[in-house]
Amino acid sequence: MCVTLTSLNINLNCNSIGEIGAKYLVKGISKCVPLSSLNLNLWCNTIGENGAKYLGEGISKCVTLNSCNLELGSNSIGDNGVKYLGKGISKCVTLTSIHLDLNCNSIN
Repeated sequence: MCVTLTSLNINLNCNSIGEIGAKYLVKGISKCVPLSSLNLNLWCNTIGENGAKYLGEGISKCVTLNSCNLELGSNSIGDNGVKYLGKGISKCVTLTSIHLDLNCNSIN
């Protein structure tokens, strides 16, 4: 558990981590209880709808998050993935700043 970490910056741009990689990544991130700032670049990683669901679920557990930057372009997230992601983000009641990049994700 990350008991003192307040800011986290991860860039895994174009690494094909897929939905399972997203699941395990966010599982670790959600254990960083005092996290207030998250910058996550997963551009072009084929996380898909389920990966977006895992991200939303994990981010919702970051109860002290103030600032969140998610670069999720080119991941085939689709409409349902965006819904899952939005549902999770909406549970972050301390969030004051968000940047969400969803370019090239087949969203209608």
